[in-house]
Amino acid sequence: MKLSNSYAHLGGIFFESILPDPVNDPKLFLWNSELAEELQISERLELPPEELAELFSGNRLLPGSEPIALAYAGHQFGQFVPQLGDGRAHLIGEIVDRSGERRDIQLKGSGQTAFSRSGDGRYALGPAIREYIMGEAMHALGIATTRSLALTTTGEAVYRETAQPGAVLTRIASSHLRVGTFEYFAARQNRRALEQLCDFAINRHYPELEQGGDERFLQLFDKVMQRQIDLVVEWLRVGFIHGVMNTDNTAISGETIDFGPCAMMGSYSPKTVFSSIDRDGRYAFGNQPAIVQWNMARFAETLLPLIDSNEEQAIETLGARLENFSSLFKQRYLRMMAGKLGLSRLTSADEALILALLDRLEQKRLDYTTSFDRLTRSLSSQSVAQQSIDELADWYTDWRQRLASQEEDAKTIQSRMRHANPVVIPRNYHMEQVIGECLESGDSSAADSFLDVLRSPYHATSNTLQYQLVPDGADVGYQTFCGT
Repeated sequence: MKLSNSYAHLGGIFFESILPDPVNDPKLFLWNSELAEELQISERLELPPEELAELFSGNRLLPGSEPIALAYAGHQFGQFVPQLGDGRAHLIGEIVDRSGERRDIQLKGSGQTAFSRSGDGRYALGPAIREYIMGEAMHALGIATTRSLALTTTGEAVYRETAQPGAVLTRIASSHLRVGTFEYFAARQNRRALEQLCDFAINRHYPELEQGGDERFLQLFDKVMQRQIDLVVEWLRVGFIHGVMNTDNTAISGETIDFGPCAMMGSYSPKTVFSSIDRDGRYAFGNQPAIVQWNMARFAETLLPLIDSNEEQAIETLGARLENFSSLFKQRYLRMMAGKLGLSRLTSADEALILALLDRLEQKRLDYTTSFDRLTRSLSSQSVAQQSIDELADWYTDWRQRLASQEEDAKTIQSRMRHANPVVIPRNYHMEQVIGECLESGDSSAADSFLDVLRSPYHATSNTLQYQLVPDGADVGYQTFCGT
């Protein structure tokens, strides 16, 4: 097995070449055999756990590995920081997966780099477990995301508020290009580097644009904006709150990246915030569409010198594209919500039906996931239907009348709804319980059990129920943390 690293060929201004810092006693804590199969690693790398731990802790390098820490900037909570970069991560190379797609392999928590600032370059086990589980859960839900191949403990303590076990996470991504990567070079007025980044992004993610000539830069913007719209709509579908939607956490690939203080919504409210650092609710559940639009405006600014030599004309051209964001997002969002409600097509009255339901959920503080799961099951169970009637009253009657107008059988409608409405999500309460059990026991059995259920989010099994139920008020006062 030999890695390549096409990003390393761009030139030294894009990264720092640096080896991972060795760790004392690496042990394989979690290994993603499904992802290893997808990456064709399982057949190329038949090694015992001890040797896998050496490789995926950074103690040993895979053949062809060229470890680099990537440079990028970013707007963090609206404030521009001209230099951020990989302060605790090493991109060790790329591999071509079973589908012929090129994927990055990055070690996270692998030591200090030129971008570490005051950080120690390490990752605590608790946040690493969260990232591993969330990536797998999002993937199973059908949402574009980075994933984790391996989680290795280091045998060393890292110091945050308290001493915690250290870990190295192996992150797999379509790429690690961020809006902040473009901002880094735009801030330095490096037009050539911006053009290189665009061509790299096009080659990796949007090869259909390669013959687009000078139009390819505008076409790239359109593609990235559409993928971000698709991504955030999918977050809203399942109640996901990213928690730190800075531009350095916005991937050009359209994948969910950097889970940090992410959480899942319980009781429906657009104002839901769990991140301890989001004191003003900038990244609240209902603000995510506006924030991704804001992030796309920052991306557009980086492309201005490539769009037109006349800056005013470039601003006008990209401004027109950004003006389309709201209508594109609304169309995509309404189509998604139609699927959650079993509607085969949207009518002019359906938006009001959707908004009325959300208003009812908010007023009654009903659980978002449970409510849609219950609506789905109500089509084949009178007792479940009665529960929905009790909670939603006349809205439920209006909805059933709307479904009847489609002249479809209940099984067809229910199947459509089930594809949109999970029976189980990685709820905050259970996530904390699992992480706590793993830290206390020192083994991964609690995480393994949770992952088994989360990998089938649309199908109830004998083990699903224990992860559906949470104590009343479990989310009250709950906070998530970045883990940096």
